[in-house]
Amino acid sequence: MRINLKYLVSFLFIANIAGAQTLQQNIQKAFTRLQQDSQCRYASVSLTVLDAKTGETVFAGNPDMGLAPGSTLKTVTSITAFNVLGKDFQFQTQLGYTGAISTDGTLTGDIIIKGGGDPTLGSWRWASTKEGVILNTMVAALKKAGIKKINGRVIGDNGSFKSQSIPDGWIWQDLGTYYGAGIAGLCWRENQFDILLKTGSIGSTISIAGTNPETNYLQYKSELTNGPSKSGDLAYPYLPSFGSKVMYLRGTYAIDQTKKRVAAAIPDPAFDAALRLTDTLKSIGITVSNDPQSSMMLADKGQAIPAATKSITTILSPELSKIVYWLNQKSINLYAEQLLATIAAKAGKPASTNDGVDAMKAFWELKGIDKRSMNIFDGSGLSPEDRITTNTMAHVLQSARSATWFNDFYESLPVYNDMKMKSGSINSVQAYAGFQTHNGRQLCFSVMVNNYSGPGSGIRAKMFKVLDELK
Repeated sequence: MRINLKYLVSFLFIANIAGAQTLQQNIQKAFTRLQQDSQCRYASVSLTVLDAKTGETVFAGNPDMGLAPGSTLKTVTSITAFNVLGKDFQFQTQLGYTGAISTDGTLTGDIIIKGGGDPTLGSWRWASTKEGVILNTMVAALKKAGIKKINGRVIGDNGSFKSQSIPDGWIWQDLGTYYGAGIAGLCWRENQFDILLKTGSIGSTISIAGTNPETNYLQYKSELTNGPSKSGDLAYPYLPSFGSKVMYLRGTYAIDQTKKRVAAAIPDPAFDAALRLTDTLKSIGITVSNDPQSSMMLADKGQAIPAATKSITTILSPELSKIVYWLNQKSINLYAEQLLATIAAKAGKPASTNDGVDAMKAFWELKGIDKRSMNIFDGSGLSPEDRITTNTMAHVLQSARSATWFNDFYESLPVYNDMKMKSGSINSVQAYAGFQTHNGRQLCFSVMVNNYSGPGSGIRAKMFKVLDELK
């Protein structure tokens, strides 16, 4: 029996159209059901689904509605960084000194740790970046240079970043937390440390048992109380106000919490790095005559930041592809913000959040995306004022599909609901952005719900039912 080729082609074409229509119809039904759900009565809901290969629109529900994306904004920052910086980009931290070394090994001058924006310096996520490894690398370099004694200081220099900066729109309550640590040219231990707690009975005030590592240059006042079981960790550290060294701890901490610690932001990471190197040098018999300083501290005193006249080593970060992996897997705000500032520097602008936002919007405008669809204030999505459309986010995702580094980006996405996608959630906001294969066809999508009511677990389950149609 012969099959007419023309009829076979026509049949397959019609079958593909029917399949596409069925997918679109099924998504529409699920999307309408979500919109009509009681949790979304006063909510704004948006979903865009594209063919990841061709960019063809598969489904668009309120695609041009500007909504808060939460941490799904990190996908845009990540993809921009891959494009602008390259997957093999590495941050550089310079170690050098001023002055001269005498014949007996005495340096009359300062040791300068000049940051290049590396958010991984001192991080525990890689063997090569751990605090002890970095300090030993610096000590070995100083020894190799012949330095046995320092008549001067160790200075942590924020470099082109100048000082730590908090992005516009971040709320005061977040700023002292580990996830609210601001950007810095010289980061250290992901700009965070732990405050140890001594808990007690429900309603009583929790006392501070110490910190890890020790931070005797700060003082702590606890207004934190013991909460009932299952009330969770609602503890918030507050950064010292200008000129103060006091951090407050407020909120509640459930008595059944096992960590007994709260992760807080380091107020001046460059100083902390200089302090740790100073202490390490002293512990091995290399004396340092003066106290450690940071560029922020010197600037506050109206003093100039000395530039190293001799470089003795350069410390490289892991490659960008490895940084982005952890950025998205663990939703690390600091990594996103450091990349955003570095994107600005690459574009010839100051290394700052605001200039990074402008550079990122300008980059995508050249790619045909209306910058007005990206009313954003940071690179991590922590600002509740961020607004972006699912249409724009889906098109940014789709643009990555043909890039040589796509697999690196794809692997950085976590798995939720058996789907590779980044999540995002802040107050009454839930969002997802990622990829899914449907009958051999790879799709990319962005979905956001703003101002939902009720529990987050409930809205997530209902959003997953919509996304299940893409499977």
